[in-house]
Amino acid sequence: MSTPKIFFRLILFLLLASCASSKKAKFEDYVFKTKSEKQAYLSSYDKALKLWDIPYTEENIKTSFGTAHIIIAGPQNGKDIVLLHGMDASSTMWYPNIKTLAKNHHIYTIDFLMEPGKSTLTAKPLSTDKIIIWYNEIFAHYNLKKFDIVAASRGGWIATLLATQKTSSIDKIVLLSPAQTFKFIDKVRKTSSALMLKLFPSEKKFEKTLVTFSTHPEKISPIYKRQFYLANKYAKSNSSMLKMTPFSDDELKSISNPVLVLIGNHDVVNSEESLERAQKYLPNCKIQMVKDAGHFLSIDQSKIVNDAMIDFLK
Repeated sequence: MSTPKIFFRLILFLLLASCASSKKAKFEDYVFKTKSEKQAYLSSYDKALKLWDIPYTEENIKTSFGTAHIIIAGPQNGKDIVLLHGMDASSTMWYPNIKTLAKNHHIYTIDFLMEPGKSTLTAKPLSTDKIIIWYNEIFAHYNLKKFDIVAASRGGWIATLLATQKTSSIDKIVLLSPAQTFKFIDKVRKTSSALMLKLFPSEKKFEKTLVTFSTHPEKISPIYKRQFYLANKYAKSNSSMLKMTPFSDDELKSISNPVLVLIGNHDVVNSEESLERAQKYLPNCKIQMVKDAGHFLSIDQSKIVNDAMIDFLK
């Protein structure tokens, strides 16, 4: 058995053990353990959202699986674009990129309901098929057709999943270091710091994780950093990430959309092999290795990433 698969089985065991030990009798929430922890996180979310520094509105819509939280920005006559965040990052993570994207696009950012954010799951954890249904309910609610999508890390895996569907209304796709999309995690041992942080959260482990995933952690806003830390500290562990396995050759070949794949040259999740597989199997793909950037490339090299996205999307 390959090292990545062994590592994933270890994660499964640890996450399930963590989930079992963190149940609370009087407070039921898929993501947070207590009401006070949830409120502390939401307060940090609101502070981080102000980093966008552009006009926006927040909306909550009912879906079959719970409440979806959507943040809308940009000109109404701009082309519709959906933003999908990375794991535990929430929609606030787009603060280094939102002004650029909102100049000519009508933006919808969606908090994934099985992670820290403002979306709330009221059903059982979603299967892959139900994740597709959930996002399509949101797209239908806003009557989104021929829209672009920009997605980071886990969001990139979800965007790819949505694009493999024959009924997809997605036009152009930008994938920022999509996790588990083209291959398993590249540097397994290095990424284990994130697992340890999830299981045994501390400020020290958090700072170590940032150094692992970012080439320029000093660029991360202290306000956003606080929110991201609380997401790791307070949120329950869950095993849903283990459903994210790399897409097959045929699945990738089925995606005819124009796709831009950006990966940092110091990324611990992806490598040149990811770019090579993307270019080989995605029929209409453009790839770019971003220098001096890690997994958090949208922060590490925000200008380079922003320019590349706008040039591709225009």
